Amino acid sequence: MDLAVIALTFGTVFLVELPDKTMLATLVLSTRFRPLLVWIGVSAAFTVHMAIAVGLGKAVAFLPDQLVKGGTAALFLTGAVLLLREARTADADEPGTEAEYAAKADAAGGRRGAWATVVTCFLVLFTAEWGDLSQLLVLSLAARYDAPFSVFSGATAALVGVAGLAVLVGRWLLARISLGTLHYVGAGICLLLAAVTLYELV
Repeated sequence: MDLAVIALTFGTVFLVELPDKTMLATLVLSTRFRPLLVWIGVSAAFTVHMAIAVGLGKAVAFLPDQLVKGGTAALFLTGAVLLLREARTADADEPGTEAEYAAKADAAGGRRGAWATVVTCFLVLFTAEWGDLSQLLVLSLAARYDAPFSVFSGATAALVGVAGLAVLVGRWLLARISLGTLHYVGAGICLLLAAVTLYELV
């Protein structure tokens, strides 16, 4: 276990995921179902996604080192651009995103048993998270560092933590922190990681 890689991964994924649509999805689900069951379902979905991302990143790591670093830097830069682009409209888009996930939760929530609730929350987040920025960043980090379990642990802890915040104090956080600001912070982290990677490349 590499504590430095765990800390880096946790911080990066946490800051990128906090303003993400999946945080809003978790918040909305927790208003429709029991919060603990929502947290269990979405945490399971995040765990599976991070295992897939780390596995793909580990496979990519077998490519030539220069190619891996170049690709990793490109993904970090892409993440920064996406976050900067979304930052301008994040706060205005928030009601629409919440309405979208509320409709999905209502459509899938005919049965209210514990198991059905966990499965519903798992499926909603599992489908929403494919190709998500956090998944691509974790793939990049797993390719860049030879510590797959550390990357997986840091990323999963960050996502489970964000889900917990969304369930417990999501509405309170959104009332006090601008989603646009969080996007800018995440973009800054991605730019920093891209710069470090490019520096190592040259």
